[in-house]
Amino acid sequence: MAVTIKDVAKAASVSPATVSRVIADNPRISEDTKKKVRETMKTLGYYPNFQARNLVIQKSQTIGVIMADSATLAFQNPFFPEVLRGISSRAHESQYGLYLSTGATPEEIHEEVISMTQGKRVDGIILLYSRIGDKIMEYLYNSNIPFSVVGRPEVHTASISYVDNDNVSNSEEVVSYLIGLGHQRIAYVGGGLEYVVSLDRLKGYRKALEKAGISYDPGLIVNQSISSSLEEQSVKRLMELEQPPTAIVTHDDLVAYELISYLQDMKIDVPGNVSVLSFNNHSLSEHLKPPLSTVDISIYELGLYSAELVLEKIKDRDAPVRRITVPSRLIERGSCRSL
Repeated sequence: MAVTIKDVAKAASVSPATVSRVIADNPRISEDTKKKVRETMKTLGYYPNFQARNLVIQKSQTIGVIMADSATLAFQNPFFPEVLRGISSRAHESQYGLYLSTGATPEEIHEEVISMTQGKRVDGIILLYSRIGDKIMEYLYNSNIPFSVVGRPEVHTASISYVDNDNVSNSEEVVSYLIGLGHQRIAYVGGGLEYVVSLDRLKGYRKALEKAGISYDPGLIVNQSISSSLEEQSVKRLMELEQPPTAIVTHDDLVAYELISYLQDMKIDVPGNVSVLSFNNHSLSEHLKPPLSTVDISIYELGLYSAELVLEKIKDRDAPVRRITVPSRLIERGSCRSL
């Protein structure tokens, strides 16, 4: 005979209503009670009929996860599987599934978001980026749909829950570290300037130079699309300057890998001729030759908290807006040296 909700309630010494609230992840139920009931459900082999329940409560038990570019491009970067691991962990605790965007262009992704929200295929949305003038963020904001953002929004900052690093301070710390090693000519390979993270890191770069009394040289700046490969010609342009950089900061470890490869082809030694430092601390970075100095930006935690924020809004539309800053850590390895 199939196990019922009453069987679970009796075995856990709670009421059937309490079991229903635990299944719904009601915030009024204590974590201890939730744990006891869930363990009892597992022991008895009770699996709620979420499809039937969702029809009654008009919920999908699903969170939409929106990437800035197509999934094919996004998953080429280890950042996205790691941030999704964090999102999945928190969503699983609340028995929510994920719905990933699959559009190949910003226009397709925009239409997909409208479709998934108006069709009630998701209860809330997580944006894995913050872009200047983004139609999707504006649509979500105006539609009063529960959502959160990985990254500081450009507009409505006080009205949107988001999780981010302190990208200005992080970039300032990185450049100040290189200046402390004796570097004066420091190039910066940043992401596209349509992204808030790129603007914040460029701001931190300039602040560090200003504090050290070093003039800002726009010739040392390379900006590229966050999802595209670094062009070899951009590296050659930097290294063929009359005064080439002695250190280069990149916005992502993957870009640093490409950079080091191009430098090797040009017979330029890292760190002998030029130091390289990056962001994200992908798992391969410590195994490069030389191991890559990088900033660990707590990618897993970015995903974890973004899911927590949107779930708060899904469960209570009046939940206060929250802004969470996750810690970052500069990891010194072998790709930087003192002059």
